[in-house]
Amino acid sequence: MQIRVTPPPEMVANLRAGNIDGFLGPDPFNQRAVYDEVGFIHILSKEIWDGHPCCAFGVSDDFIKQNPNTFAALYRAILTASFMASQPKDRDLMAKVIAPAQYLNQPETVIAQVLTGKFADGPGNIRNVPDRANFDPVPWQSMAVWMLTQMKRWGYVKGEVNYKQIAEKVFLLTDAKKQMAQAGFRPPEGAYRKFKVMGKEFDPAKPEEYVKSFAIARAPAA
Repeated sequence: MQIRVTPPPEMVANLRAGNIDGFLGPDPFNQRAVYDEVGFIHILSKEIWDGHPCCAFGVSDDFIKQNPNTFAALYRAILTASFMASQPKDRDLMAKVIAPAQYLNQPETVIAQVLTGKFADGPGNIRNVPDRANFDPVPWQSMAVWMLTQMKRWGYVKGEVNYKQIAEKVFLLTDAKKQMAQAGFRPPEGAYRKFKVMGKEFDPAKPEEYVKSFAIARAPAA
């Protein structure tokens, strides 16, 4: 099986050309492969990790310090858009707005299938998964801890890791809750929400135990 890292639009082109046998990629490009009749959907990412993080809004500390009002305005815009996008009644309108070339440059039908959750899977079935895509703007710090566990698992970070300190420095949950309140939304409680990945519950309070629980990991350097 051929595996290649390519930008999402090129995944479909490479699948069509036979350069790859499959890909793990973001919506709507998996659905585009079905639309073009060059592939099928084997599994949705929500079936691996329901509510998983995907795209991120990140800026440097310097940008925040030098442009506090701009940063706050950007944050509130993202929050407002995310809350709108999470409403099923707005999904058809969203598909129409983001389908054109200056945005996703994809057929509106493809976008609508992803957002509404009513879609063809390729082998001939029409699936109805209303929560296929969701938009939660909360930077849960437990997700940051999980990412760090995988970085350690595969050798990208070594030695002792202060998971909590890094998570709270990078995932600005306090700022997010502040901006949510100012934008008129009710901030969620807590910071370290638990979740399951591939059916396995992740406890952010025990990251090292989680790292060591995997049978497969990068072999330690000799």
